[in-house]
Amino acid sequence: MKMLAWLVCWLPLLGAAPAPMETGRRNVNVPSTAVAATAAYNRLVDEFFDAYFQLHPNAGTSAGLHQYDSQLEDYSRAGVDRARAIAREYRARFERVNAAELAPELQADRELVLAHLDGELLELEEIRGWEKNPDSYSSGVTESAFTIVSRKFAPPPDRLRALLARERQMPQVFQEARHNLKNPPRIYTEVAIEQLPGIVGFFQQDVPAAFAEVTDPELVAVFRQANGAVIAALEAYEKFLREELLPLSHGDFRIGAAAYRKKLAFDEMVDVPLDRLLQAGYADLRRNQERFRHVAALLDSRKTPEQTVADMQDDYPPPAELLSSFRQLLGALSGYVAAQHLVTIPPAPPPVLEETPPFMRALTFASMDTPGPYEQTAREAFFNVTLPEATWPAQQVREFMGGFNRSTMVSVAVHEVYPGHYVQFLWLQHAPSKVRKLLGCSSNAEGWAHYTEQMMLDQGYGRNLQLPEEKDLSFLKLRLGQLGEALLRDARYIAGISMHTGTMTFDQAVEFFVKEGYQPREVAVRETKRGTSDPTYLVYTLGKLQILKLREDYRRKMGAKFSLEDFHNTFLQQGFPPIKLIRKAMLGDDTPAL
Repeated sequence: MKMLAWLVCWLPLLGAAPAPMETGRRNVNVPSTAVAATAAYNRLVDEFFDAYFQLHPNAGTSAGLHQYDSQLEDYSRAGVDRARAIAREYRARFERVNAAELAPELQADRELVLAHLDGELLELEEIRGWEKNPDSYSSGVTESAFTIVSRKFAPPPDRLRALLARERQMPQVFQEARHNLKNPPRIYTEVAIEQLPGIVGFFQQDVPAAFAEVTDPELVAVFRQANGAVIAALEAYEKFLREELLPLSHGDFRIGAAAYRKKLAFDEMVDVPLDRLLQAGYADLRRNQERFRHVAALLDSRKTPEQTVADMQDDYPPPAELLSSFRQLLGALSGYVAAQHLVTIPPAPPPVLEETPPFMRALTFASMDTPGPYEQTAREAFFNVTLPEATWPAQQVREFMGGFNRSTMVSVAVHEVYPGHYVQFLWLQHAPSKVRKLLGCSSNAEGWAHYTEQMMLDQGYGRNLQLPEEKDLSFLKLRLGQLGEALLRDARYIAGISMHTGTMTFDQAVEFFVKEGYQPREVAVRETKRGTSDPTYLVYTLGKLQILKLREDYRRKMGAKFSLEDFHNTFLQQGFPPIKLIRKAMLGDDTPAL
């Protein structure tokens, strides 16, 4: 289970909101023992999150709890041991709670917390990324700076002072890394080395630029000194990785089948045997491959699917018109969702569409930047789109803009905004409890966004109803783009399981992305690298398949009363916990989620 507050949008609503589930409310018919049990449970939840944010202050900042802004995570071995002890303590305390005395919603929340703590312990004690992954240190401190830089929750001088306090602690992090790292996988050390020049550039250029308006000469001078020390520490760390650690990096990136099963069970509450998971993944892959080839042939039977995709990638807006094109697209998407009653979009200002800030451009293509649940000031949501640099040669611009071809733009906008992440984020601000606001899982969040890419086209978005579907070339291009995204996620699903359980090598995974996922080789290499340290990046397809099954099961339950809007609204009002818990709430049983 992941702490995902920083991924969630919590905008103020400007009108009536979807009715949230109510939990922990006093009722005259509720026995006094249950009232007392609920109060004790809520106090335990508060204590748990207080302890969690002490260990993970950057997560506190992301959640909008700014008393943690000047603190930095303790990366030392003693810090690891303390985190493990606290996780074990709170796991025991939540285990002792008599769930029978709680309302069903709070019983589900308790399961969510227990799974989260089990996931924390699995990472700390068995997977041991703190001992194996050198990038977790350099990227970790970068994230701690980025959180302060990226959102204007306080005046620039105040945020700069918070950043300064964190930066003063950062050089010590790399001393702890030297003590902790033991025989990492070579690919982990190589990736960390690859990332470090960009990280150094972030501190050299982007961080100072973010505070250019601060005029206090003393504050600026102290910041420059601390920032310079961070840069020097990062450069020394890169030298250490390259010259000392890389020759000693002989570890295995695979977490193994046993740990993989546990990670899925704890993070996603999925306990399906791995062989059955693979069967489901391959079945979805074959379905999407068949549809991809069929749609490509409808577009032009004289060309290979790869040639058809290459033609599509040449159809993109001029870079200067990319933002305005997205703005029009967002309006069309939100209008279609509302007109077709696909899901209720809670009343709220749309996200601010803007060019990706300079300090994010090296890392993001398009992104949704949303405030945490307790943020009181910087409550805007930003849909960031990266534009090509003015200094790039024409060929580089063309290759970059191919990723924003008109068909792919629809998938990006659906996934990130309407009705994907952003709409889910609007519902999440009404999550029924503190636990649901701060804990959730990726197979829900990413599964929902990926599911909506397919759902929107299935519901006719982009269709010309005056033409048969097989003659509607514009719609077929949208469908081909959507299927291409689905194939990428299918390949992640299969490669992640296969690599980490030892049935597929790194090189075989690269070839799998190329031959079975229909991906360019450079994409295949990048995706395979990601999979070595993100073993469960199957969550996109895993979540989509679970949502599709839940939808059909809910349709059978509701019969003639079923409506797609009702299904989506009922799903979203649950927060973003594992879909197993949503099934129990919506269906009233424990039938399989997949």
